[in-house]
Amino acid sequence: MILKKFKHYFNRYYGKQWINAKLPTQAQVWMMGPYELSVKKDSELTDAIACEIKAHLDSDSWIWPDKTIYFFSDMHADADAFIASLVASGGIKKTGKKDKQFKLSKEGKKARFILGGDCFDKGPSTLRLLRVIKLLIDKGGDVVILAGNHDIRTLVGILSLSEKKKACSEHFFIRMGLKPLPLFKEIYDCYLKGKKGKKYKTASTKTCRKKLFPSKNWAQRYQQYAKKYLSESAIKKDMKHTIEKMNNFENWCTRKGLTLPQVYAAAKKWQELFLHPKGEFYWFFKHLKLANREGSFFFVHAGVDNSSAKMIRSHGVKGINKIFKKELKSDLFKLYHGPLGNMIRTKYRDHERDFTKKGSLMMYNSGINAIVHGHRNLYYGQRIMLRKGIMNFECDTSLDINTRKKEGIVRGLGASVTIIHPQKLVLGISSDYPFIKVFEPELTKKLCNI
Repeated sequence: MILKKFKHYFNRYYGKQWINAKLPTQAQVWMMGPYELSVKKDSELTDAIACEIKAHLDSDSWIWPDKTIYFFSDMHADADAFIASLVASGGIKKTGKKDKQFKLSKEGKKARFILGGDCFDKGPSTLRLLRVIKLLIDKGGDVVILAGNHDIRTLVGILSLSEKKKACSEHFFIRMGLKPLPLFKEIYDCYLKGKKGKKYKTASTKTCRKKLFPSKNWAQRYQQYAKKYLSESAIKKDMKHTIEKMNNFENWCTRKGLTLPQVYAAAKKWQELFLHPKGEFYWFFKHLKLANREGSFFFVHAGVDNSSAKMIRSHGVKGINKIFKKELKSDLFKLYHGPLGNMIRTKYRDHERDFTKKGSLMMYNSGINAIVHGHRNLYYGQRIMLRKGIMNFECDTSLDINTRKKEGIVRGLGASVTIIHPQKLVLGISSDYPFIKVFEPELTKKLCNI
C-alpha cells in the first residue's frame, strides 16, 4: 500500500555508484519499525505511543513547508559522509569521484538544504567538508546553515584570544580541549608548514602558553563572575573540566604532532581564514543561523528549554536569530551558557535548563508542531521522540567516520537525510537502517487506531 501511494518519492539516488554507502531501497511506515529504533516518548506521558501520536496529529494546525526540505546534521568534518547524504537526498546527481563532480538534480533546484550544525571537529577534514558545502552553494543550492555546539565552541574559543583577559571568557580556548586539535593540525599543514607560516611564528612556548591559557588567578575571578548566570554545581563542573584540560592540553598537542607555538599560529591563521572578509571560509559564520522555521517545523541543532521557547514566542525565529548574532559580537559567556546556547547544547539532562509542558505549550502557541534536530547520537536511523507532548524528529545518526569507529559501528560509510515534503510526508533515510522510514499523518493515524 505505502509503496504504491508514495513510490515516486523513493529511490532517487542519482550517481550512487560514486559513493560507498548502502542506501535503503524499500520503505516502511515509520510507526511499524521497532519502537526503540523508530519511536520513543517521555516517561511522563501516560498513554501508549500510538495514542499520543494520534492525538498530536488530530490537530488541524499543521502547516507544511512550501518546498521540499533536506535536513542533514552532525557531519563532523566528514565530507564523504556528507556527499553520500546529499546523494541519499536525491537533491544532487553525483557525476564522478571528485568532490566537485556533482550537480543539482531537478528536485534539488527547487528544494532547501538545511545543515543542522556540527560541521566542526571529530572527522577527517573540516576544511574539505566546508569546501563541499561551498560547492553546493556555488552550484545554486538553497542552503541554510545552523549553529552546532562544536561550531560555536570553536568560534568562541578563538574569539577569546582576541580579547583582553576576562574571567568570563579567558578559559574558552583551553575549554575546547582535544577536539579542535585535528583542525589546527590541518590548518598548520595546509597553510603554515615551512616558509608559508613565517609571519605567524611566535617567540616562545612560554609566550604562547600565556596567550592560550587562562591567567593564574582565573579560577577565583571566574567563580565570582559565573554565579550570576550558573548554579554552584554547574560552575564546579565547568571549572573541573577546564582544569583537567589545562593539565592535559600540551600532552594532547604533542600527540597530534603540534607544539604550542604551532597551535597558536594555527589559531591566528584560523582567524584570518574565518573572520577576515577576504578569508576563504568567511562565508561560514557570516551565514550561520541559530534556528530556522518552515511552516510548523522548527529546525535547530539540539532543542529548546522553557526560556528559549518563551523567546521564540515573543520574538519569533527571525528575532532570536538577530539576538544570536548580537550576542556573538558582544557577550560570549551569555550566549554559550544562556537559553540561546542551550539550543545548541541541550540533551535534556537533569542538570540542564528545564523543558516542561509549559515550554511545549509555548511552542504550540508559536505555531510550532514539530522540532527537527540533531545532537543526540542514534545508530539505526532517525527517530520520532515525543518530548513533553511535542514531536521531535531526532536526526543525528552518527555520520562521521570517527564517531562510527568510536561507537563500534561497522556498517561502512554513514549517509543520512531527513526529507520533509510539502505533500505532508517525512522520510528518514539512513545507511544504517534497512528501510526508508515514512511518516505521513493520515496513514499514521489509521495505524494508531489499530
